Amino acid sequence: MNQQLGRHCVKLIFGLKQSLRRGHRELITAATVAVCVLLLHSIGLLQSLELATLDQFFRLRPNEPLEDRITIVVIDEAYLNEVGWPIPDTNIAQLLQKLNVHKPRAIGLDIYRNLPVKPVNQELPNAYKSMPNLIGIEQLANDKNVSVLPPLGLNQNQVGFNNVLFDSDVKVRRSLLYWHVDNQVHESFALKLALLYLKSENITPSKAKSNPEYLQLGKAVFTRFQANDGGYVRADNRGYQILTNFPKPKCQSSCGEFYSFRQVSMKDVLAGKVKENLIKDRIILIGSTASSLQDFVFIPYSSSLMGTAKSIPGIQLQAYFISELISATLQGRPLLKVWPDFVENLWIFIWSYLGAVTTWRIRHATRNLLCMLVSCFVLILSAYLAFLYGWWIPVIPSLFSFGSSAIWITSNIAHMQEEWKRSKEFLYHVINTISDPIFVKNEQHQWIVLNEAYCRFIGYPNNLLIEKSDYDFFPKHEADVFRQQDGLVFETQQPQEHEEEFTNADGQTHKIATKRSLHKDAAGNLFLVGVIRDITQRKLMEEHLKRTADELSRSNDELKLKGDHLRYLAYHDPLTGLSNRKFFAEQLYESLHGAQHDNLLLGVLFIDLDGFKQVNDTLGHETGDRLLMTIAGRLSNSLRASDTVSRLGGDEFTVILRAIPNVQIAAKVAEKILSSIIKPIVLDGDAIRISASIGISVYPYNSQDSETLMKQADAAMYRAKRLGKNRYEFA
Repeated sequence: MNQQLGRHCVKLIFGLKQSLRRGHRELITAATVAVCVLLLHSIGLLQSLELATLDQFFRLRPNEPLEDRITIVVIDEAYLNEVGWPIPDTNIAQLLQKLNVHKPRAIGLDIYRNLPVKPVNQELPNAYKSMPNLIGIEQLANDKNVSVLPPLGLNQNQVGFNNVLFDSDVKVRRSLLYWHVDNQVHESFALKLALLYLKSENITPSKAKSNPEYLQLGKAVFTRFQANDGGYVRADNRGYQILTNFPKPKCQSSCGEFYSFRQVSMKDVLAGKVKENLIKDRIILIGSTASSLQDFVFIPYSSSLMGTAKSIPGIQLQAYFISELISATLQGRPLLKVWPDFVENLWIFIWSYLGAVTTWRIRHATRNLLCMLVSCFVLILSAYLAFLYGWWIPVIPSLFSFGSSAIWITSNIAHMQEEWKRSKEFLYHVINTISDPIFVKNEQHQWIVLNEAYCRFIGYPNNLLIEKSDYDFFPKHEADVFRQQDGLVFETQQPQEHEEEFTNADGQTHKIATKRSLHKDAAGNLFLVGVIRDITQRKLMEEHLKRTADELSRSNDELKLKGDHLRYLAYHDPLTGLSNRKFFAEQLYESLHGAQHDNLLLGVLFIDLDGFKQVNDTLGHETGDRLLMTIAGRLSNSLRASDTVSRLGGDEFTVILRAIPNVQIAAKVAEKILSSIIKPIVLDGDAIRISASIGISVYPYNSQDSETLMKQADAAMYRAKRLGKNRYEFA
């Protein structure tokens, strides 16, 4: 189990290394493209495209409910033709008095009145003094010759600046809330009016808890604009600016035209034709929509994919600003936020990597194009959905990085394919000069180059095999082996040689030895080259030689067994299985030499059974043989393993006692033998009693010669018989 786990771990490590090698190209491409795109972005080359994309998001956003908190009193061209420009103070005073009757929350006069208009009277200044909810405008500038003073008669608390921030394409996408001039803080016209409206809701400005430098009104924290926020690059961020998330209210006037805010004409107000509900408890903005005054600006809604951009009056721009401030404060309407630089850079890199990986993995023109279009759509859609929730995510840099990575990888693939084509042609010409079967496979384990010898060997034409795999032509068990060996070479990138078998088109099975190695061309393409040798005949010869060797070994074993058996017969008594006279003589001779060398005693016992002839004559030779076999067993059990007992013939037995310390040991062994033999032996129901006479000779006391020792032991045995049998005697 541990070995299997180890193999799985090694396979996993090799797979990880292979994946890292394959992903190396995509990572380098993605990082390089992302750095280049970020460089282009940092020098501002993508700013205009990003701002244009943001404008389209504004135009695509769904319409919002009509803004009921703001009504615009417009000074149109028809009224100017009637009263002239500048409008007399009396007319302005009458307008303000008419409006104030219906108790609006705030009135914003978006007309410069820094100079008196003849005929001069106190009617307008008196109106100013009687209306604390009136806000006039001024234009701030560090150069006093450029600035425009506030209306005469209004105190500073009733004045807000209406300076507008223009981007490089002369569009307004930011709002200025505060500005410092001569170390004095000034509030914008829109902010002044919004604060007046919110004062009735008991909402006053405060420092945000998340960042004390940010303004908080109710539910909204107004994040201060930075020079490189969103698609901007080194923009002017002086003063307290915010990115304007322009609302999109829409209503239809009585004349059939669409407006973003409710509008009434100054003439209708003076004539008393305006309903009270359009004024009461609202913010009333007074400004010009006359084309002759040229008070027009461009905002994101001004853009269009087709046709020319349409500007809006400055008074409507102020309405947008005010509506955003109040909606964010009271209803939590999202303000436009941006990601930190690190997150934006990571987002761009991710899309760069996706472009590289997608193109590299698919490698099919139609599918690649479709996947790129879907990916671009997903990117734009995700950015648009994020925009609806108040997030400005960079689209153009991400699209650039995605497309550039895809193009780079596509060109790289084209280069690789061209190199691979050359490599295939070169390989085909080279391997066709070799007589051994050779195949070349790609990383998908498909044949891509085959020499003619391989096609003949396998039995299929080249055009049928190309771009196919082993599973298309071989039995599964063979294809599994081929796939496993190929995979091992791809994983380790080391040459491997392995013996296999395969079945050709005719159904013949061959034994083959395949040497596989991995190669890489100039474009980095990996391919596996296999060289095959047919070892079928060699394996048959080896099998034949193995069978021959097995037969010879078996014959040798039989001869050895026969020799051992003959040797056994030559040295053993066939009846009792004890060693015979010949073996006894050899053992005695060798034992005497050992005793002489080690200076030890050696005893020889000559044993003859008493009354054996009577048993033979009475009970028969078969019973006698069985008796001898029993006596042989008792003798063997009475001796040590180092001693030797032999049957000389008939009822005569001999014993060699090796390495005895004294002659008393020989006497004890003789006594043990006598007591063992004398025990009754039951054969076929008959209890047979028999004894033995033993003669003992001892080396070196009796003799140093084996023959003499035997004779003396024999003589001692006969003496024991004469003295009464069932006893032993020493020589």
